[in-house]
Amino acid sequence: MPRYPVLCYAKGCDREAVYKVAARWSDGVISELKTYFLACAECLPGLYQTAKKKKAACRVAPGEVLGHPEVYELQRGRRDRELVRRADLESR
Repeated sequence: MPRYPVLCYAKGCDREAVYKVAARWSDGVISELKTYFLACAECLPGLYQTAKKKKAACRVAPGEVLGHPEVYELQRGRRDRELVRRADLESR
């Protein structure tokens, strides 16, 4: 199967995404990363700030837990639980 590019979600950006901005979500039974954005290095700071605003406006149902947005290295073929978190990029 041919490899296809995963592009940055920022409007007007045509660069390949290298980061995933996501928050840990669980309903008490299932847990996963809720994806806010896929981002290139240049667009990451702005998309990360937007994800924090979106999270603040998000409502959860009883029993659900939604963590704060975090930055992960996007790695083709890896599951969410295998992604490397880049906390150093979240403090910029």
